[in-house]
Amino acid sequence: MRWKGGRSGGGIEDRRGLGPGAVAGGGGIVGIIAILAYVFLGVDPNTTQSVAGVFIGQGAQERGTMGTPEDDAGKFVDVVGTNVNDVWAQAVNGYKPPNVVLYDTGTGTGCGYGQAAMGPFYCPTDQTVYLDLSFWETMSTQLGASDGDFAKAYVIAHEFGHHLQTLTGASQKAQQSMGEQAGNRYSVALELQADCYAGVWAANASKVSGGQVAMEPGDLEAGLKTANAIGDDTLQKRQGGRVTPENFTHGSSAERMQWLKAGYSSGDLRVCDGPFDGLR
Repeated sequence: MRWKGGRSGGGIEDRRGLGPGAVAGGGGIVGIIAILAYVFLGVDPNTTQSVAGVFIGQGAQERGTMGTPEDDAGKFVDVVGTNVNDVWAQAVNGYKPPNVVLYDTGTGTGCGYGQAAMGPFYCPTDQTVYLDLSFWETMSTQLGASDGDFAKAYVIAHEFGHHLQTLTGASQKAQQSMGEQAGNRYSVALELQADCYAGVWAANASKVSGGQVAMEPGDLEAGLKTANAIGDDTLQKRQGGRVTPENFTHGSSAERMQWLKAGYSSGDLRVCDGPFDGLR
C-alpha cells in the first residue's frame, strides 16, 4: 500500500507513554467482568456503551500531545485516517471526522476504561477511535493476519466506519431494534457494514488528496487474509471452543471477507446496507 507522502491531518492525540488512566466511578468487580466480557466475547462499544458508562465509569486520563506523531506507526495512522476522512467528506454530506487517540496499556474514554486487550475500538459517546498500536503485532503473530500496511489500514477504516454509522444514525437504529433474540444479529450487521465501508474507502482512496494514498497489487488479498483471521468462527476455534453462531458479534470469516470485498468491488456506500437485509 502506498501511503508515505500522503496528506496528514494532524489531529491525532498521542497518549502513548502516559500510562493507564485511573478508573473513576468505583467499577470494582462488576467493571472488571464487563471488560472481560468485551475481551472474550468481542462486544462492540456501540452496543454496550450504556453498560460501560454505568459500571466502569469514565477513566481519568492526562491529555496527550496533539498533532502528527513523529514515528512511522503514528504517521501511518494520521495519513490513513486523513485519507478516510477525505473520502467520506466527498461521499457524505455534513461528514465530521472522528477524534483519534493513540495509547498503550489503558486509557480513559467516554465509554469507560479502555484496555489494550480490547484491540482497536470506537466510542460513540465521545466520537473517538482508540488505537493501541501493539495490536498490529498481535494480529500477525497471534491471530494469523497479514502484517502488510493494508491489513492495518483495513482495521483503522473499519473503526472509522463505526463513526460513520453514528453520524448516519445506523448504529442508533440498530440499537433500538435489538431485542433478546435479534441483538447479536444486529451487532453482526453493524460489524459487517463497517467491513464493507472499509472496502469502499480502499476503492476510493486514490481519488482524493492527489492520489498519494493508493492500493497496490496484493493489498486486497492481505485485507481478506486479515478478515478471515478475525472472523468469530475462526477466533472461537482458535480459543479451543466449538463454533456457536448464536454468540457471533462480528460475523464469520466468510462473511467478513464477503463484505470487505463487496465494498471494494463496488466502491459504493449503498452496497453496505446489505448486511441489514432481512433484519428491517
